Parts: sequence; C-alpha cells; structure tokens
Amino acid sequence: MQPLHIQRLIALPYLVLGLWCLMAPHMVEALMFTPAFQHLSPASALMIGCFGAQAVLGGLFVWFSRWTRTTFLVYALALLPFFGFNYYFVYEVPILNRWMALDFGANAAMLGLSLWGWRVMGRGDR
Repeated sequence: MQPLHIQRLIALPYLVLGLWCLMAPHMVEALMFTPAFQHLSPASALMIGCFGAQAVLGGLFVWFSRWTRTTFLVYALALLPFFGFNYYFVYEVPILNRWMALDFGANAAMLGLSLWGWRVMGRGDR
C-alpha cells in the first residue's frame, strides 16, 4: 500500500466521527456521556458540533497534506496522550462511558497506520 493510501485511511476516523458529531450532536452526547453528565441542551449540541467541525477540518488536512516519514512518526507519538484521556474519563472520572471504545479503536487504528506509514516511507524522506 502506498503512503498516501495509509494517510487517507488515517483521515477517515476524523471525517466520519467528526461528521457524526457535527450532524447529530445530541445522539453523540446521549451515547457517549454517562447520564449524570448529559445536558442535551442547545449549548451542549453547539460544543459537540464545534468539536466535530474541528475533527472534520483536521481530517481534511490529513487527507490533503503531503506527509513525510517524520510526519507519520510525529503523528503516532502525538496520538499517545489520547489513550490516557480515554482511560481517565471512562474509568477514573467516569464522565464518558464504554461507547468511547469507538474513539479508542479509531486512535489505535490511526496509531497502527501511522507506524505502518513511517515504515513504508523508509529512511529516504524526512
């Protein structure tokens, strides 16, 4: 597989999950937040929609940018804190519920794809 194809696979979770947040924010809130933290208000819909818009914007940058070997590696490293975020807000301070496995799975896939892209690029392109 070409690095560009790997890069575009990395963009897909941002585009799909971001559009979901943008188009159906109350559904996302009802599924992802524990009942004690659900507001289902216009303000919470706005915040989740803004989050989704940022994710879509990020996905478009990932899709259309020109990545190097270093980009794949830095991106993989930048994903690591998100695993801590997921753990903390699902298990330590349970604001989010086990549906966050979708986010965890997307992050794990993007991490694997980033490392694969780094490997495919070889040492010549920095």
